[in-house]
Amino acid sequence: MNWKRVLRRLPGLVRQWWLKLLPQVITSCSLLAMTVGAIALVLLVHPLLARSEQPLTAAFNANRQTIAQKPAPDFPLQAHPLPPTLAQWSAPQAGDYFDQIEVVPVNYLVWSHVPITVYIQPPTATELASPFTAQRSQAWITAVSQAVQEWNRYLPLEQVEQLEGANVAVLRSPPSLQLETSTSQEATGEQRERSILRLGRARSAVTNYKVYIQGSLKDPASKPTLALRYTMQLRPDQATQYLQAAARHELGHALGIWGHSRSQTDVMYFSQVRHPPSISPRDVNTLKRIYEQPTRLGWALVDNDP
Repeated sequence: MNWKRVLRRLPGLVRQWWLKLLPQVITSCSLLAMTVGAIALVLLVHPLLARSEQPLTAAFNANRQTIAQKPAPDFPLQAHPLPPTLAQWSAPQAGDYFDQIEVVPVNYLVWSHVPITVYIQPPTATELASPFTAQRSQAWITAVSQAVQEWNRYLPLEQVEQLEGANVAVLRSPPSLQLETSTSQEATGEQRERSILRLGRARSAVTNYKVYIQGSLKDPASKPTLALRYTMQLRPDQATQYLQAAARHELGHALGIWGHSRSQTDVMYFSQVRHPPSISPRDVNTLKRIYEQPTRLGWALVDNDP
């Protein structure tokens, strides 16, 4: 169509209106053509997609059935027999704080054997070279040894002289600084995260655990078993009563009480108090309930393949 000839025949106002409308008409026609082309392409390709989808789904379902028929080996979740010292303990009227205990991937942190071996770091040559540090290290050893004897009434503990192979290692060193993330609001209203170094009161001592595999997963004859190891870091520069209280508290964690009490009369109270308490019946009740729970620790790998 000769648009120039059409425009010459139109009156002035109509011609202006048509000049404004013409670009929109051309654009609409182009969009319509593109839409029709896209629909035609989908109609053409869809049968191909439909034909390729079915084998993939079938293959996935077949693979899922194969996995279900051959369960992977796993460490069983079972309860161990109670150690005799805990089995004989009874103080139900005292209550417990079992609801405050954290459940970890292996369920509960239960020792599957007794006695539990404890290594207490001896004085170093550098400490013995100075009367002050020699006396301080000896006071530290005495406090930790006393805490071990207190818990030994409820779970058999044995002090060992070698670090290698010990179930619990108590080290005379300050805990490392803890890097925390703090969120602050800028003047613009933007939320921004920044890292800060903060040493809280509870960092006078810290306990960490590690779960590892004894034996080889490649050799079923070695009976690979989930095992446990704790490391305690305890600052030596504390007053004797607080040092012993910290050792008593951290040993409670290392025996399986992975949580805190809300009562100041319990050893596992979450904060330091002016007059540190002894091990309470609630502490022992909680420990006993933990050891009544199933765990994956101490059990050999089971092959679920029928």
